[in-house]
Amino acid sequence: MLRLLLSVLVWGGVAVTYYVVFSFFFDTPIEYEIRKTNRELSREYERLNQRYDSIAAVLENVIDRDENIYGMLFESAPYTSLRKDDDDQWRDADKLLAMSNNELAELYFSNLRSLDIKVTKLTRNFKKLQKNMLTLGKDLNSIPAIQPVNNSNLTKLAASYGMRIHPFYRTMVSHQGVDFAVPELTRVYATADGIVDDVSNSAYGKGLCITIKHGNGYRTMYGHLDKALVKKGSKVKRGDIIGHTGNTGLSFMPHLHYEVIFNGRRVDPINYFFYEMTPESYMKLLEVAQIGMQSLD
Repeated sequence: MLRLLLSVLVWGGVAVTYYVVFSFFFDTPIEYEIRKTNRELSREYERLNQRYDSIAAVLENVIDRDENIYGMLFESAPYTSLRKDDDDQWRDADKLLAMSNNELAELYFSNLRSLDIKVTKLTRNFKKLQKNMLTLGKDLNSIPAIQPVNNSNLTKLAASYGMRIHPFYRTMVSHQGVDFAVPELTRVYATADGIVDDVSNSAYGKGLCITIKHGNGYRTMYGHLDKALVKKGSKVKRGDIIGHTGNTGLSFMPHLHYEVIFNGRRVDPINYFFYEMTPESYMKLLEVAQIGMQSLD
């Protein structure tokens, strides 16, 4: 019995030693499959990373060219209205931490496909925009792109485009321009190159008013002036002083009423203040524009 017990122990030790040595130098079929799967996943991960880097590089190139176009059109960087506060970011982080590896992988592939589609669309849109720019040429200077008065601190915009309360009738009316609350005799600037189309005066309308034709379907109008420094047919450049503000016509107080007309339709002038504004100041101006509910004319 002792001999049998010793034999069992010896052979058991040999078997354990053999298994340890064999498993150290050789893989079992299951281990071999696991290692093979891991190698394939690693190669796939590297391919995906390379694809992601390629898409990111293309997107970065599109962004750079987009900023360059904005610089040529409006001499400023493009703005973005996408904002996320800290709470949103923390909630997003918690959601990611709660996901399993399979869910994260599915989200990763989904975002990658979405990014690929967006880059393709951006590239296509950029080519169209580039073609339009080449068509415009020197006419880019004819696009309104600055504020008609000095408003660097963004405090002078009193009423924006849209439905506003009329100061005299006390009813909601369509206010088809923007009002700048500035003192009388404040200098007024042409917002783009063009030719003065009309200088008129109306006691019950926009008072002393200048209209400039810029080409490319654009016109601008400056109302309630105290004095006009140009006459019909005068050529003006962006930034030229064309008059002084006043309180003429149907005006509640001294201010400038400014309109942008594109292809015969009045559009929101705030979308044409890119020249002198950073993305941050533009977003602030949009917020300021929503405050005032009463126009000044």
